[in-house]
Amino acid sequence: MPAKSHYAPERGENSPVAILAGGLATRLRLITERIPKSLVPLAGKPFLAHQLELLRRQGLTRVVLCLGHLGEMVRQHFGDGSAHGVRLDYSFDGPVLLGTGGALKQALPWLGEKFFVLYGDSYLPIDFAPVAESFERSGKLGLMTVYRNEGRYDTSNVVFADGEIKAYDKKTRLPEMRHIDYGLSVFSAAALDEYPPGVKFDLADLMQRLVARRQLAGFEVMERFFEIGSPGGLAELEALLAQQLSNQ
Repeated sequence: MPAKSHYAPERGENSPVAILAGGLATRLRLITERIPKSLVPLAGKPFLAHQLELLRRQGLTRVVLCLGHLGEMVRQHFGDGSAHGVRLDYSFDGPVLLGTGGALKQALPWLGEKFFVLYGDSYLPIDFAPVAESFERSGKLGLMTVYRNEGRYDTSNVVFADGEIKAYDKKTRLPEMRHIDYGLSVFSAAALDEYPPGVKFDLADLMQRLVARRQLAGFEVMERFFEIGSPGGLAELEALLAQQLSNQ
């Protein structure tokens, strides 16, 4: 089990975590036509419940859910988060989907100056504290966690060296790309200053701009990631969670 994180960027409070959960989940269309991905059942609970438990075990109890597709169902189910030992706030895209970057920009009033960002389909069994500490030491506007993937779980899309992201591109593949975006980031709010509110853009666009300015630090993670963005990923995580339950 990951150790407790004591990262406290503001007035001794624990760090906020933005969970980007507003996508349409097209690869799980048969499941997510009627429910959002956050409510997909796994090992007897909605997926988001597993994410929140993972965060709470580390002392991360301030969570902002960035929602779009069927997002009101998530709020109806989880409410203020108290049943899961966390405090939940909600930020909705509105009538037009804003993309992962636009959704994060919209959520800034709940996030403050420094915050984690986690994808709504990722389950990342790591200790968040060293990630936050590395971000603080870097002095940069953002940090991306990376995993030496070598094309195993998905297409590698990152060049990582000397604690810094040298290249990141989800469309153009470079031979030297050995790592993949692990799915956990840390940002200062100032990283989003150049984007006006209400404008659609991808988090990948923000990260590429930070790379170009040498403002995106990197942190290499040794544990593999799990995800529910595909039927295969869903089955793998179901097996992991079932195993964890049997070991309790």
